[in-house]
Amino acid sequence: MAEKIAVIKERLASVISENDPFFQACLLDERKGVANLITSFRRTQAKQKALYEQLEIMKYYETEARARGFERIAGIDEVGRGPLAGPVVAAAVILPEDFDVVGVNDSKQLNEAKRDQLFDAIMENAIAVGIGIKSHEVIDKVNIYEATKLAMAEAIDALPVTPDFCLIDAMPLKYCEHELSLIKGDSKSVSIAAASIIAKVTRDRMMVSFDIEFPGYGFSKNMGYGTKIHLEGLQKQGICPIHRLSFAPVKNIFLANKS
Repeated sequence: MAEKIAVIKERLASVISENDPFFQACLLDERKGVANLITSFRRTQAKQKALYEQLEIMKYYETEARARGFERIAGIDEVGRGPLAGPVVAAAVILPEDFDVVGVNDSKQLNEAKRDQLFDAIMENAIAVGIGIKSHEVIDKVNIYEATKLAMAEAIDALPVTPDFCLIDAMPLKYCEHELSLIKGDSKSVSIAAASIIAKVTRDRMMVSFDIEFPGYGFSKNMGYGTKIHLEGLQKQGICPIHRLSFAPVKNIFLANKS
């Protein structure tokens, strides 16, 4: 094989199996550069295989539900229970049985670039996606736990098709006729993980916009969580219109400025 290493690398990028005649020809090439490409190819293939195996594992609860006769299985998750500012956001996602997008996992385990990539893939491949948003005002009125449940219910209602089974991360919702609550469900169910990603990206993009409207708190970086920059902003500027007044230390600053 007389092809340049760069050309071989480019051609290997489109090879999907070691049975490919081109790959078999590469095995006969004694150049060290080609040997390195073969090692890299095999490493990449092993990672992809592991991702597909993980995807199948994360389809367990969906497969079980389908075996019981359910067809429209929604995964529900939320993000934003802990921040000092901004809304709590929930998502409900119904995936097709043959969903094959690898890498879907708990959004907290993914970096921003990967979440954005998977967000687009989920939106493109999902049967249905619903979003529920409850503002800081609702959170202050009913408490964060109840606001989270309201956001989840809103997300389910926002689905363009009605689910016949709901997989919910952590908390029992008691909103669907047939539902299953899973502790750490976003790492056990592909549907819940997909909802986790949709909710996370949606809320993060909202907080980036809020950072432009209310600068000085670092919302585009901390997403409303109580980081050092956020707390310093609270001390210097006081509260802004999206802060949760029922959350300390926001509550303490609000009461101090009010008195």
